Amino acid sequence: MSEVEATLQRINGHKGVLGTIIVDAEGTVLRSTVLQPDMAAKCASLIPSLSAMARSCVRDLDPQNDLQFLRIRSKQHEILVAPDKDFTLIVIQDPTTLKEGA
Repeated sequence: MSEVEATLQRINGHKGVLGTIIVDAEGTVLRSTVLQPDMAAKCASLIPSLSAMARSCVRDLDPQNDLQFLRIRSKQHEILVAPDKDFTLIVIQDPTTLKEGA
């Protein structure tokens, strides 16, 4: 098992995680463990552009800084985004599961 596979398996094993999506720079889904394919496609098309806007905002505030991580929380989902140069990792969690476990 590769290091990437082991990491994804570890992330998916956390309580409340509904799935992970790996997207390339063009927004193509390279790997997804999200059960709803339409959700994976929506995230792949929308999240990278949101991440790019957040990165731009961080760079406008401080040109020496860069976006490392983005967390978006709604009533239904919590979306964690780890952008990189070539790939973006998106983790979708159920925030109600996280709240109950606390």
